Amino acid sequence: MSRASRRALPDLVEEGVVIALNHDGDGVIRDSKTVFVAGALEGERVRFQRTAKHRQHDEAKLLEVLEASPSRVEPRCAHFGICGGCALQHLSPTAQLASKQNELAATLERIGKVTPREWLAPIEGPTWGYRRRARLGAKYVAKRGRVLVGFRERNKPYVAALERCEILASPVDALITPLAELLTGLEARQSIPQIEVAVGESVTVLVFRVLEDLSSADRAALLAFEAAQQGLRVYVQRGGPDTVQPLQGEAARLHYTLPAEGLRYEFLPTDFVQINAEVNRALVTHAVTQLQVGPSDRVLDLFCGLGNFTLPIARRAREVLGLEGDAALVERARHNAALNKLDNAHFKAANLFDPAVFATVIGGAVDRVLLDPPRAGALEILPQLAALAPRRMVYVSCHPGTLARDLGVLCHEHGFQLVAAGVIDMFPHTHHVESIAVLERSR
Repeated sequence: MSRASRRALPDLVEEGVVIALNHDGDGVIRDSKTVFVAGALEGERVRFQRTAKHRQHDEAKLLEVLEASPSRVEPRCAHFGICGGCALQHLSPTAQLASKQNELAATLERIGKVTPREWLAPIEGPTWGYRRRARLGAKYVAKRGRVLVGFRERNKPYVAALERCEILASPVDALITPLAELLTGLEARQSIPQIEVAVGESVTVLVFRVLEDLSSADRAALLAFEAAQQGLRVYVQRGGPDTVQPLQGEAARLHYTLPAEGLRYEFLPTDFVQINAEVNRALVTHAVTQLQVGPSDRVLDLFCGLGNFTLPIARRAREVLGLEGDAALVERARHNAALNKLDNAHFKAANLFDPAVFATVIGGAVDRVLLDPPRAGALEILPQLAALAPRRMVYVSCHPGTLARDLGVLCHEHGFQLVAAGVIDMFPHTHHVESIAVLERSR
């Protein structure tokens, strides 16, 4: 995106009809130049004022809704519109899902030139109090005489002045104000820029990033805060990831479960886990079912993390190989396989964007593949992946654009068919679109 210009903007109030929502959840108005209006919804007639110019579009603030969408609702959070954590609280959850489904369908057609034979029902879960992993900013503001704790302001680098958060999982949803008060009273109030949140099923960990050694008084204050909150542990991080440790005592045993699979996963406070626990449970069952694993199958799980999909696959397959670029996560995956007494799940650390991995690490044919890559997708390895000739693949994605690109390559260049696709409501009230696609080899 080009740098916005806010100079010499006319003090002009305009009206228009919103025809769609963009990727950030802003209303799109087509005029002589496209305008993105924050807070406007599809179908609404609004009054707006331009605030920034770009080469291809302008930004605008919403002044008044003249004709409201029937899907407009009152935002639950008092900080909505200022905090950048959510973008769609003013749109009903049903309409949010429909919008994301439309975005996925349009993106698959526009970028990948593909349409699934079947649209899968969306995977849904709780829309409030769902976020079990988060990174909160912390900033001492001298003019206010206190520390602010929360997400960044919408389209700004500042920490929003929050009192609570409606999407954070309990107990952290109600700890924003207590955390701000705690940090304000510390000697190191200006040297703690973030707090990482990890909510397990029996304990919650808060990792305070500290830029200087804590005084004995500050350590005592943090430990008193820990003691006052049932099931809460305080960690500190003085340097890199290897410096994350409990402020006092033994490490907490964070875990989550997949009850339908009879599986338990242990993880560390800074490990990647899917943010929405209930949706993850439904997603794992759905993805593994779509993969149609049989007892004689050898399965490849790419970008496997700590074994989220790998272990349920192992329950059904002859063998499953999980590959992951983060060696620490591979160790966690091996631990979780042993914890669940699964000896047919194997894990290796490898650079998954290196095509040579397929010749040196996988070691033979595979029948089925599941991949859950980062936002950048898996373009670099698609030819090697296709050469394995799996009968069926399930692709879980957190970015519709790279998913569409990769599906287009697999279908138009490597002989696969897109048999099904659908959205996963992993991030309610945000503009993020998680999705799943199922492919079969057609030749």
